[in-house]
Amino acid sequence: MAARKTAVITGSTSGIGLAIAQALAAEGRNVVVNSFSDTTADHAMADAIAKQYGVKTAYIKADMSKPAECRALVAKAAETFGSVDILVNNAGIQHVAPVEEFPIEKWDAIIAINLSSAFHTIAAAIPLMKNAGGGRIVNIASAHGLVASPFKSAYVSAKHGIMGLTKTVALELAREKITCNAICPGYVLTPLVEAQIPDQMKAHQMDRETVIREVMLDKQPTKEFVTVEQIAAAAVFLCSDAAAQINGTHLSVDGGWTAA
Repeated sequence: MAARKTAVITGSTSGIGLAIAQALAAEGRNVVVNSFSDTTADHAMADAIAKQYGVKTAYIKADMSKPAECRALVAKAAETFGSVDILVNNAGIQHVAPVEEFPIEKWDAIIAINLSSAFHTIAAAIPLMKNAGGGRIVNIASAHGLVASPFKSAYVSAKHGIMGLTKTVALELAREKITCNAICPGYVLTPLVEAQIPDQMKAHQMDRETVIREVMLDKQPTKEFVTVEQIAAAAVFLCSDAAAQINGTHLSVDGGWTAA
């Protein structure tokens, strides 16, 4: 795919999303940064990426729990840059609790942001990509899109759903030169993961270091957190010409977690 294509990355003001935005900008892509907060810092972050990598950027606010805003994000990106050639669905939230205690509002929010938002952005992007003669869709799933863990019913359900959505979209678009793939990270020490450590401590009745060692990294054979840069490199590859025949599948970046 040629330089100066436009990439939209949802949930991209921190963590994995920001790393992907920076990595795609480094490859010469124009980048749309997204979150729901719309602060001065958000716009400054987009400007900093543009300055550092010599590309065009924009910050576009969208609450990924709201279908209309998900679709409007894609439309505004196309209006701003003339196309949406790469879509990375990264926005996500987490909550940890037993099924019988899981708050209904948390279930609804996780399904909306972690799963339904990807459906809406993809649906909005497909006509644009078809008109452009191709495109790349990358969904940030999780090792939990392949295997389950206790106390994460909503997250595991959403990420399994992302895997199914990825496969279905890939089959529908196989002759359109539009690929759809997923990346399945293991534990990455992002703000999302950091925020769930207290919940894991409560659920497992463990201290912080024990939760990290015996819960989070227990299933990750390398016993190391994955880095955001490693996830970003995988996304860049899936958006490259070399990945043109990789479609409807996933890349696991999980230190061997799902190898067993």
